[in-house]
Amino acid sequence: MHKRYYEELKKYEALVTAKNSVDESFYNGIYERYVNPVLTREHIPLTWQYDLNEETNPFFMKRLGINAVMNSGAIELDGKYYLVARIEGDDRKSFFGIAESPNGVDNFRFMDYPILLEDTCPEETNVYDMRLTKHEDGYIYGVFCSESKDKSVNDLSAAVAAAGIVRTKDLKTWERLPNLVTLRSPQQRNVVLHPEFVNGKYAFYTRPMDDFIETGSGGGIGFGLCDDITHAVIDEEKMTSIRRYHTITESKNGAGAPPIKTDKGWIHIAHGVRNTAAGLRYVIYAFATDLNDPSKVIAEPSGLLIGPRGEERVGDVSNVVFTNGAILNEEGKVFIYYASSDTRMHVATTDIERLKDYVFNTPSDPLRSVKCVEQRCELISRNLEYLKTHE
Repeated sequence: MHKRYYEELKKYEALVTAKNSVDESFYNGIYERYVNPVLTREHIPLTWQYDLNEETNPFFMKRLGINAVMNSGAIELDGKYYLVARIEGDDRKSFFGIAESPNGVDNFRFMDYPILLEDTCPEETNVYDMRLTKHEDGYIYGVFCSESKDKSVNDLSAAVAAAGIVRTKDLKTWERLPNLVTLRSPQQRNVVLHPEFVNGKYAFYTRPMDDFIETGSGGGIGFGLCDDITHAVIDEEKMTSIRRYHTITESKNGAGAPPIKTDKGWIHIAHGVRNTAAGLRYVIYAFATDLNDPSKVIAEPSGLLIGPRGEERVGDVSNVVFTNGAILNEEGKVFIYYASSDTRMHVATTDIERLKDYVFNTPSDPLRSVKCVEQRCELISRNLEYLKTHE
């Protein structure tokens, strides 16, 4: 074995076993941020990147490098926390790897092998951003973006996005199902499976798109039903959280983690995108839908829940935070996993009572500056009056 292997392994073990801690410099009352990312490209095992045989790799070079670890689905099973991460190789191809942690905030360690999907789509070039849903039918489903070359145009960057579907019961054996078909939307990304049947059918949150990048006529996050998930077809998509002018969802928005069920409604943690002079800015926001009609929005707090801060703003695609995984554990603690700048994974933690308070008691966006100032002045007035009587 090359001597450099042991040096790199020591650094790797120190990183993987390092304790994470709450960032005490940050406070908003809603959630806690943590000092360290939970996954980075340095968390990828050496066996995934180097040929350890000194005869075939005498200089101990990386043969298959890793560029980024991001956009992870999340699930808790038997007291362990699992992230199904999007791992992007130096070759730009993404794939999925499963990292396990005993506590959800540190000590994430990847399993021996990445997920090798059944090769059922010969035209598929890239896969990424898997959402994990524990469904009441007994399966764990993963819904991800399946990307293919758009052969209808003479443009090497043109692509077609579809929603791929896999299912498992143990995170080890994965069954590939046919891609989701939406009859009225030519492309789909950011699709999430609802954890319960709705009117006896499987329910999906969709993101209708006219092409790979632009939503076009797509008005926001959709909702549709299908009879058979093994051949999933949605013929009608209702709109839930819609895009609005001069808001954090102006350019596009998409579902993130599967919704969290509470006594007041389904809480959704999603992403919104607006355009800036520096390019697209992605942030995370929350809303709630009705328990009996998950397509009906009943609460939508104003503005963003999580935005990129400090070093999170720097990476392959700067000024971005993105989520497709969250966990509510048995103790009522909520773990929101998010990527920053398409480069690394973080966690923010809260509890279900604080999350409900935020979603249902934070005022909604009045959509005009003058009304926003009126809203803020009302808050200031109440606070000044309160201070007079409680000093």
